[in-house]
Parts: sequence; structure tokens; C-alpha cells
Amino acid sequence: MSDVSAMVRYLKKQHVLSVCCHNNDDFWCANCFYLFDEARMAFWIMTESHTRHGALMAQQPRVAGTVSAQTKTVMLIKGIQYRGEARLLSGEQERQARAAYGRRFPVARASTAPLWELRLDEIKMTDNTLGFGKKNHWRRTTEDC
Repeated sequence: MSDVSAMVRYLKKQHVLSVCCHNNDDFWCANCFYLFDEARMAFWIMTESHTRHGALMAQQPRVAGTVSAQTKTVMLIKGIQYRGEARLLSGEQERQARAAYGRRFPVARASTAPLWELRLDEIKMTDNTLGFGKKNHWRRTTEDC
């Protein structure tokens, strides 16, 4: 079952993701502020290429991660698991993403750190408010590319 609109609403309300990267036997996860681009079904994150996760994404762009709010009540748990591909933004797309990112996170306006796009290929959302263990799934199709 797929309720993309519920996933999009959730992702627009949150602002921190975990991104897990790897290259051969080197694995690393990091938390990053993000802006969700619904039209592209992608996250935009700002991080330097020399960070461990930035270097790994440059070497091997396949990433996975999570987005979740913190709650102590099991029946209120909501969260996203995702899989996608990272790439550095450039040109006009980078300029537009940087302007939007700066509106969401004004402190980032002073930063010159690169912007990355995490293009989502798959999302699984758990939403216990709809019933314990309720899952929704989305996968990119050839029409979404």
C-alpha cells in the first residue's frame, strides 16, 4: 500500500535525517539537516566533501537512512526508512536549492558548504497512529525519473 501524500506531509514537517554511507568495508552514518523537495522526491543536505560521510558519498553514491521524530509512546511512532543516491548539486539547480535551503535554515546562508541531493528510490514509512506496525511503501518508477 502506498500513501505518498502522508509520507510527503511527514517529511516536510521534519528537518533532520540520518544518512548511511559506505565504500567497500568503510561504513559511516551521519545526521544532517535537510530540505525535502517533493517535486524531485529528494532531500537536499549541506555537508563538506571532506567529512567522512561526504567523502564516502562521493566514492559510492548509494545511501540509505532514516527520518524519525522522538516519542516515548509506542502508538505514536512514525518514521521513514529510505534508500537512494547522493550527488553534488551544481549550476542552476544548486543555486535554486541553496536559496530554498537558506529560507528553511537561515543560519546556512553564511555557509559555502556544498549542497547534495539524495534522490530517493524507495521509502518505507511506519505509522503506528494508523495501527501498530502500519507500513506504507513508495518506489521510484521509470515515470518518476
